Amino acid sequence: MNLNTLAWRNLWRHKRRTLITASSIAFGVLLAVTFTGAGDYFYTRMIDAGANMGMGHITLAAPDFNRAPSSKKYLQQSAQLQQQLTQLSDVKSSMARIQGQAMFASAHKSIGGMFFAVDPEQENADNNLFIKAMVEGNMLATASDKTVVLGVDLARKLKLTMGKKVVYTTTDKHGDIVSAIARVGGLFQTGSNEIDGAVALLPLHSVQKVLGYQQDEVSVIAVILHDQRHSHQLRDEMQMMNSFAHTEVLNWQQTQPDLAGMIAVDKSSNYISQLLIALLVAAGILNTMLMSVLERQREFGVMMAVGLSPQSLFLLVMLESFWLAVLGLIIGTIVTIPWYLFMSQTGIDMSAAYGDGFSFGGVLLDTVFKIRLFEESVMAILIGLFTLALCAGAYPAWRAGRVPPVDSLKTI
Repeated sequence: MNLNTLAWRNLWRHKRRTLITASSIAFGVLLAVTFTGAGDYFYTRMIDAGANMGMGHITLAAPDFNRAPSSKKYLQQSAQLQQQLTQLSDVKSSMARIQGQAMFASAHKSIGGMFFAVDPEQENADNNLFIKAMVEGNMLATASDKTVVLGVDLARKLKLTMGKKVVYTTTDKHGDIVSAIARVGGLFQTGSNEIDGAVALLPLHSVQKVLGYQQDEVSVIAVILHDQRHSHQLRDEMQMMNSFAHTEVLNWQQTQPDLAGMIAVDKSSNYISQLLIALLVAAGILNTMLMSVLERQREFGVMMAVGLSPQSLFLLVMLESFWLAVLGLIIGTIVTIPWYLFMSQTGIDMSAAYGDGFSFGGVLLDTVFKIRLFEESVMAILIGLFTLALCAGAYPAWRAGRVPPVDSLKTI
C-alpha cells in the first residue's frame, strides 16, 4: 500500500473529526468568497460610477488642469485625440467634455455649482450616470441645444421648473466673466444631495461659444475602459505614446483621490478580516492533525521500527493534510456555488437600511448587496486556503517523525 492511499484511509479513522475540520475549511471558502466577492463587486461599481460621473477611468486633460482646473487650460484637436483612442483595445468609449465652476441664477436666487458640457451624440447610459438618473424631461437633444439639465435639489433651491430660464455665469478662456441663458429641459436625481444640489449638464457647442473655445477645444476627454483594472497599465502606455505627448494622462486614482483612499482603507480592513478567518481555519486544521499525531505515537514507532524513515512519516502526515484540504475545498465549492449564483445574480436588497441610494466617497451606489469574483480572486482563494492547510499540517508532520522509535513504543 503506498503512502497516498494510506493517508486517505487514515483520514477516515476518525470520520467525525475529519468532517468537522473539512467543514471548517468549507466555511472558510464561503466566507472568503463572500468577503472577496463583495470587494470585487463594490470596488468595481464605485470606480465605474465615479468614472461615469464625468472624468472617466482615464482622463486626458491639459497639463496641470487636474490640480487647478481653469477655463484657461484646455485641450486642442480633441477629435484627433479621440480617434487615437479608438485604436486602443482596452478603450470602450471616450467623451469630450468641458468641466467648470459656475454661478446659476434664477429670478429668485443664485447658487454656485459645477457644470459638465457634453455632446449628446457621445453620451449614453453606459458612460453617463446622469442619463440613468433622469426623472423629468429629456436629456440634451444636441450639442448646440439651448437647454440645461439640472439636479433636482439645485432646481428646487433655484425654484425652477421645466421650461424656466436659468442664467449661468463663469469665466472664459481669457479669464473674463461671461454669462448665458438656458431653459430647463430636464431634471436628474442620483440620490446624492451633494450631486443633485450642485451639478448641471449643458450642451457642449453652446458652452464652447460662451467660453470662446473652438469646436475641437474641450477641458477633458473622459475615457471609459472595458475593465477598470487596466487603467494603471493603460495610463502608463499612453504616457509613452507621441499622440498624447502634450496632454496630461491621469487614471481614476489621480482624478478621484478621495475615492481611491477610501477604497484602499476598506481593502485593508477587508484583508484583516480575511486574515483572522484564515487563522481560525488554520488553528482548526493544526488542532486536528496534531491530535491525530499524538494519538498515533505508538503506531508511528512500529512503522519506523519496521523500516519507515522519518522523512516518509513526515510525507505521510503531509499527505493527510493534503487530502483534508482537498476534501474541504470540494465541500466548500459545492456549498458556495449556489450562494455565489444567488448573490451575483439577485443579491440582497438593502434599501430598507439605506433608502433609495447611498454614496461612498461622493460616488453613488445602489442598495442591492451583490458579489462577483475576478479570475485572480478565485485562484487566490483556492491557492491561499490550500497552502494554509498544508502549512498548518507541517508542524504535526515534523513532530510525527521526530520521536525515536524506542520512545514511541513505550507510549500506551
